[in-house]
Amino acid sequence: MLVEVPVTVVVAGSIATDHLMHYPGRFTDSLLPDQLHRVSLSFLVDDLVVRRGGCAANITFGMGLLGTVPVLLGTVGADFADYEAWLRRHGVDCDWVGTYTDVQTARFVCTTDDDMNQIATFYAGAMARSRELEIGPIAAAHPVDLVVISADDPEGMLRHARECRERGFPFAADPSQQLARMDGEQAATLITGAALLFSNDYELGLLTARTGWSVEEIMTHVECRVTTHGKDGVRIVHRDGTSITVGVVPEIVKVDPTGVGDGFRAGFLAGRERGLDLERSAQLGSLIATLVLETVGTQEWILDWDLSYPRLEAAYGTPAATEIMAALGVLVPSA
Repeated sequence: MLVEVPVTVVVAGSIATDHLMHYPGRFTDSLLPDQLHRVSLSFLVDDLVVRRGGCAANITFGMGLLGTVPVLLGTVGADFADYEAWLRRHGVDCDWVGTYTDVQTARFVCTTDDDMNQIATFYAGAMARSRELEIGPIAAAHPVDLVVISADDPEGMLRHARECRERGFPFAADPSQQLARMDGEQAATLITGAALLFSNDYELGLLTARTGWSVEEIMTHVECRVTTHGKDGVRIVHRDGTSITVGVVPEIVKVDPTGVGDGFRAGFLAGRERGLDLERSAQLGSLIATLVLETVGTQEWILDWDLSYPRLEAAYGTPAATEIMAALGVLVPSA
């Protein structure tokens, strides 16, 4: 079923450079359970790639590739020019990105082992200035129908949530890895009043621990939660108790899980903007998540509908695949 409501999406969050490494082994083989209070480890990696990244940049890149024009709201350093040109070429509105020439753009450094476990660190850099940005000026130039508050400087995230509530902008709370830096009051402030709450199942558990709310109590503070469960797909639960479960698009190969969640959000939000209902949007999101999983780098995946349409069809059936393609304005490939 199509929803006849056009959506203009502002995505606030991190813009970063990813330094991605691979460890040919298992982290757990080097962890001593009785010595976890004083870990001192070094892992010799066999590969390093430097890619464009950051949650908001990843999400808007995917949305742009799917034919929408998302507005990116975030902060960068003096080194952003090439990255900006890349995003603009892929349909992202970068007019509202704040540039601070005295710092560098944020850095994400991540090592992945053979079991797809990850150890990562994040340097905030310019991201720490995101608390200085406002959504109001964007709304004066664009009809803001949804603000996605993705992982960013925590104070910036909280400010965006407060502004959305004060100005009446529908927003999606997507705390992601920043839940680890928030206390219960901050986490509750971020999600209260959200139209959508994005998380994976682990983050949902962490959110209940931080806030002291049960999952049922969380649903009294948000309209709808979208919770990913890895290989078990995604579950969408509305405040009224209705729920939808969407399976994954099976991967051909697992290469790197970095940015898979951002890929899902890109597809989900693009589908929603194009008028798809929640189930079809989640199916599109699941396709993009799988394409990201099969690629090194969060913005290196390629969308080839001659290859992707059969995968949608196999996962969800011909009517679903055809409806998604129609919403995106893409012709169904001939057999």
